[in-house]
Amino acid sequence: MSSIFNALPGIEVPVGSISKSLADMWASTAAGGGPAPEADDAKATQVNFVLHLGLNTTPDDAAVQFQTAMRFSKRYPSRVVVLAPLSRDEGVTEMRAKVYGECHLGKSKSDKRCVEFVMLSYPRSAREFLESQVSICLSTDLPLYYWPHRFSASAKLADYRYLLTRARRVLIDSAIAPADALTYPWPRPEAVRDLVYARLLPVRQSLGQFLSRYPMDAICEGLQSVSLLHVPALAAEGRVLLGWLRDRVGQCGKNRAKFDLKPLPAGVPGSFEIAFVYTGAKFFKWKGDLGKGQAFFEADFGTGRTQLPAPVSLLPPENALSEAMFF
Repeated sequence: MSSIFNALPGIEVPVGSISKSLADMWASTAAGGGPAPEADDAKATQVNFVLHLGLNTTPDDAAVQFQTAMRFSKRYPSRVVVLAPLSRDEGVTEMRAKVYGECHLGKSKSDKRCVEFVMLSYPRSAREFLESQVSICLSTDLPLYYWPHRFSASAKLADYRYLLTRARRVLIDSAIAPADALTYPWPRPEAVRDLVYARLLPVRQSLGQFLSRYPMDAICEGLQSVSLLHVPALAAEGRVLLGWLRDRVGQCGKNRAKFDLKPLPAGVPGSFEIAFVYTGAKFFKWKGDLGKGQAFFEADFGTGRTQLPAPVSLLPPENALSEAMFF
């Protein structure tokens, strides 16, 4: 896992002088004519953000998630701490640290915002000191958000109690997390948010806006089954989307509809297909193709057939982070 630490950008510094090293980094950048904060408000942060790269993270994946955190922090200025545990200690007994900073312009040339990252690599022998070091790196009096990425087991992650109990939100991606991640007895289960649900926001909004045009009685009466088909790569999204539909129409009316989740047959184009089946002539169908960004509604809830094309997409990763954190 030392390769994870090496894959992240930044200047390696002594762990005991991270704050001083950040100040020296900006001073060196400014002296070299590079973009650096010219005032304290340029580094004003809104949140503390801890990205915890689990043992299943590869170097390439670590670089991708770092860039996601960077794009997020440009919109919501953050103090970002990236944790990279060592899978094999190989005699390593101490933590290693890197610092990284980047400035960018906002809506005007005078609106400069600079973000700071601290990367910490740690062996198991230094695990007991991790929380103390993380607390030193974070900005005081700001909310903490914790994103454990590709962790190997829920029980192992549960050992990081300081982060799990202090964080306002714990962000878990159920598409790549252990199977019990959303049902595990976390210290604060009400703080856990699923990134799969967050990135489905445009799909949920589109379906909700279309269905909201009809009375609930028209949607519910005679409903027998709801099926959702998905491509294999979107199994988690399909599961979460079907659960969202069940919460909204599964218990309405006198009927108790059956809900089925299946993969799309091989060779069938598109990403998702949804169908409501009724006892009579009513029906509802929706097909979405994320690759083309296109969706199509077909429905008749007893007032005539409606056909409607619509755009479809998932939220970009940095937008899904903000959706899961703040909403």
